[in-house]
Amino acid sequence: MSEIRFFHMADLHLDSPFKGLFGLPDYNFKKIRTSTFEAFDKIIQKAIQEKPDFLLIVGDIYDGENRSLQAQRRFQEAMEKLFQHNIPVILSYGNHDHLNGAWTRFALPSNVYELPAETSVVQLNIRGQQVNIYGFSYGERHIKTAKIDSYPVAQDQHVIHIGMLHGSEASDTTHDVYAPFTKDQLLEKNYHYWALGHIHKRQLLHQNPPIVYPGNIQSRHRKEQGVKGFYDVTLSQNTTDMEFVPTSAVVYNTVEVDCTNVFHANELLRKCEEALTNNRLEYGASVVELHLKNIDEQSQSLFEYATVDTWLETIREAADGIEPMCWVQKLMLHQSSASYEHTAATESVMNLMEQWDLSEWKDILKDLYQHAGGARLIEPLTEQDIKKLMHNAQELLAEEIQRV
Repeated sequence: MSEIRFFHMADLHLDSPFKGLFGLPDYNFKKIRTSTFEAFDKIIQKAIQEKPDFLLIVGDIYDGENRSLQAQRRFQEAMEKLFQHNIPVILSYGNHDHLNGAWTRFALPSNVYELPAETSVVQLNIRGQQVNIYGFSYGERHIKTAKIDSYPVAQDQHVIHIGMLHGSEASDTTHDVYAPFTKDQLLEKNYHYWALGHIHKRQLLHQNPPIVYPGNIQSRHRKEQGVKGFYDVTLSQNTTDMEFVPTSAVVYNTVEVDCTNVFHANELLRKCEEALTNNRLEYGASVVELHLKNIDEQSQSLFEYATVDTWLETIREAADGIEPMCWVQKLMLHQSSASYEHTAATESVMNLMEQWDLSEWKDILKDLYQHAGGARLIEPLTEQDIKKLMHNAQELLAEEIQRV
């Protein structure tokens, strides 16, 4: 039975601006600034070396609707390289790089199939096996209505059917809901594979047939933690083999340091340096949040005469110049659970916060989210954010109790 092989990727966000990073040395910032390009180059190099039958790119190739000249040039050059090796590319544009944006146009080579705003089909013949690939590009930035009804139901079972869809499950409110669908709606189409995009977290929504989010190819901020990449897929009408291929040029990560029985500053610095070294060995270049855990009465004394900012600066200086880079973006202190006791007042506050729903949290934080200057720099409030806010509030209460 004929097998085909393709790379499934989405959300390249080439030339992302990487907001929220401050104080980096120029050479570190350049590494981060070019990381989306570096991740994309890894994919192109692997494609040229291993020659899959085609590539699928499911939306948000570019970070903005203006499609920067640099990003378009790099993408066009990559497509030319694939053209020289006879590798087709089927792509769609998403909410970030929709067709109604304003940009200076680059012509792409003939191996590239750009899906239009109307749901269409691209037909390929791979060693005698016909493959139908269905999908659409965003004609405008906001597509709030479902597009799934415009996809035809697969009829010819001698053909391999693949759906491309840049959108989100109707029940998933962690991201802006665009082109919503339900899993059952996808399954009703009788396709052999659903190649999804838009959600930056790698997810397998259904095993057989596969309904797959590969995630983005490069993290862009601290909420996109872990290794990013794409799927190398071998597919027939009855079988699927999927291999996740890492592409991250810079990994965003959380690193924890156990401060139990740490009394001297050099002890703490050595533990931090060891933790960052281990992170380098595992992930390479990275941006980390350093969490100092289990700060008890003994280790608390380390922070009585030196502020958290001073410690952060000292830790950064110790890591400066070491390759691969490991930039400590944030330093977090976590009190040992045994280092304080809840009072009736703290219990009352925590119980009250646990009763607030999402709308009440939004009302409490409205000054921040409605501020003209700050609102554009922060992500929409999620359930995970609320959990972190409650955790941070508990730690702040504990610190205040210790000061009394």
